[in-house]
Amino acid sequence: MLGWHDERLLKDILPAKEATAIKKALGYTTAEELLRHHVRKYSHHGSGVGIGDATEGDLVTIVGQVAFAKQSYTQSGKMLYKVTVLTETERIGISFFGAKHIPRLLPEGTRALFTGKVKFFRNEPQLSHPEFIVIPDPGSGRRLTATGGMKSLAAYGDVEEVALRLVDREYIPIYAGTATMTTWRIMAAVQRVLETMPVIKEPLSVVPEGMPSFDEAIRGIHDPGHESPSTFINRLKYNEALSLATVMAIRRADTKNRKAPPMPRALKGHQHMLIDALNFQLTAGQKQVIREISADIEQRVPMSRLLQGEVGSGKTIVSLIAMLQAIDSGRQCAMLAPTEVLATQHARSLSKTLDDAGLDINVVLLTGSMPTGAKKEALLEIISGDADIVVGTHALIQDTVEFFDLGLVVVDEQHRFGVEQRDQLRTKGREGLTPHRLVMTATPIPRTIAMTVFGDLAVSTLRELPGGRRPIQTSVIPDHKPGWVKRGWERIGEEVLAGRQAYVVCPRIEGEGGVLEIHAYLSEQVYPGLNVGMLHGRMDTDLKDSVMQEFAQGEIDILVATTVIEVGIDVANATVMLIREAERFGVSQIHQLRGRVGRGQHDSLCLLHTTFDEDSPQGQRLAAISTTTDGFQLSELDLQVRQEGDVLGTRQSGSDTKLRHLSFISDQKIIERALIDATELVAASRSRALELVSDIAMINQEYLEKS
Repeated sequence: MLGWHDERLLKDILPAKEATAIKKALGYTTAEELLRHHVRKYSHHGSGVGIGDATEGDLVTIVGQVAFAKQSYTQSGKMLYKVTVLTETERIGISFFGAKHIPRLLPEGTRALFTGKVKFFRNEPQLSHPEFIVIPDPGSGRRLTATGGMKSLAAYGDVEEVALRLVDREYIPIYAGTATMTTWRIMAAVQRVLETMPVIKEPLSVVPEGMPSFDEAIRGIHDPGHESPSTFINRLKYNEALSLATVMAIRRADTKNRKAPPMPRALKGHQHMLIDALNFQLTAGQKQVIREISADIEQRVPMSRLLQGEVGSGKTIVSLIAMLQAIDSGRQCAMLAPTEVLATQHARSLSKTLDDAGLDINVVLLTGSMPTGAKKEALLEIISGDADIVVGTHALIQDTVEFFDLGLVVVDEQHRFGVEQRDQLRTKGREGLTPHRLVMTATPIPRTIAMTVFGDLAVSTLRELPGGRRPIQTSVIPDHKPGWVKRGWERIGEEVLAGRQAYVVCPRIEGEGGVLEIHAYLSEQVYPGLNVGMLHGRMDTDLKDSVMQEFAQGEIDILVATTVIEVGIDVANATVMLIREAERFGVSQIHQLRGRVGRGQHDSLCLLHTTFDEDSPQGQRLAAISTTTDGFQLSELDLQVRQEGDVLGTRQSGSDTKLRHLSFISDQKIIERALIDATELVAASRSRALELVSDIAMINQEYLEKS
């Protein structure tokens, strides 16, 4: 983390038994790993903070005084000891069954620390058989007593002495623990690591104004003293933000040092001719984005721009207009698509648009499944310069593909490609020049948002939809309500009888709920009189193309498919989609799928089938998706659900992120400060900046070089 590492082995610091237990339970072997373990929250000494925001089943920790105690017996003769513990703000009921020693340990007036899982009875918090430490009053002569798992503290010496050091704090950290590795064992281990850790040298040489030192921050998150932990947490957030922002600043500086082919706009070239020939008016947003891209690619600095816009907002025509500017300058263009279906459709669509405008532009398709002869012919056209626009899949990235003079790379549905895949085409420029890059997406994914926040990409946004587009109504259909499921199938039938078409999307090809099963069920039992088609990834290319053509021409009423239709099928007559087991799909994916309907003049409907209850996290996520068709709102939801991802690596999203404290949603001010500081740092000393992020740079050296 910004130049700091503590690679001391836990087995050399902790008692052998505890080091082994931590490795088994948490997977940690070094001091740094343990010190970066997540503090879930803090119990403010005597305040009951551990209860305040708890939900049923949460592990909570409170410090309070036994105000009331009562011993009784159940009908079976089992002893029941109930106590009421008061903190400064809360009253908590605690019950012990059959534990005859408890009344002696917890008489009225006793102060103790309790930890256990909370339950609620009549909206009142309750603990049953919590572990506890009795905290004697100073000078009382009473011994501090530990119970249950807290006895494991004996590994670190006298239980009383160890426990006193842990509980005698203003703020007590509550760690994310396991059944075997409780918060107390983690706390004791952290305490030992901190006691033996030398003072950390300030990574930035000078402590940032208004912040604690880095050494104070690392120690303070585990033992804040009398200060709020937020002071120390904010310093660690800043370090994470500055680390990432510095790498981004280095990338930007390196990009500015690279040379790109300048491609000025021709006054009466192909670009101008296409715009004049269009049978529709470009939206104001499209015109603005075209100006932004045009200005970028006129420069000698390589463009790195993200074009984001709703499904159907006209990103493809914008990219074509940009490509014609490159062609007018004598350069070639490449469009990278994630699937052969989409690549084929793009090639056809671009060719038709150009032909309709009377433009003699050669569009060449290159995919992995093309016959050898056709592939060789395409490669020859590309290397000779006869191909003006090359549309393809991952096949474009192969070393065997050589361009005559590549000036612009367009990446469609950028979230479907890894970092390295997107950047490989940028190495195929002529005479060491770096082609300009335009990446497009209908719904920004967490990585995109994160990278955008840190300024790695310039951003253009299309928010307007072309005139005449109809809104899409979305409804959730729980599987446990068979009447709703039946009604969903009926709605599809009604749309088809009205002359429209429908999609049914399945999460798998085979098995229960797969394409094969659902296709047989619908064609044989539900819609025997209709033409129910089938489309999935295992079908050969010719058959897939044939099915898509039949659906596009209205010969297929209902298409049962996998996510192969997520991008690339544009049928204006399709007005209803049912997504089975929608909880299995990501937010972005559902939005992409939903965008296959609502492309014509009729009202459209998307039905989200789910096997989860409405109040489950999955059900709540689908309900949230159903409330909006705004891709930008959904991207925020996606960010919250999937997290930021490994911003610098190749992971698109998920909890396996280098970020421990920083949130791209709530820490905007910290991020803004880090951006400014990182830019100044790189400008002042690039070598010093590289030194500070050397651990990141080593891990991602190849990627940084490509950037």
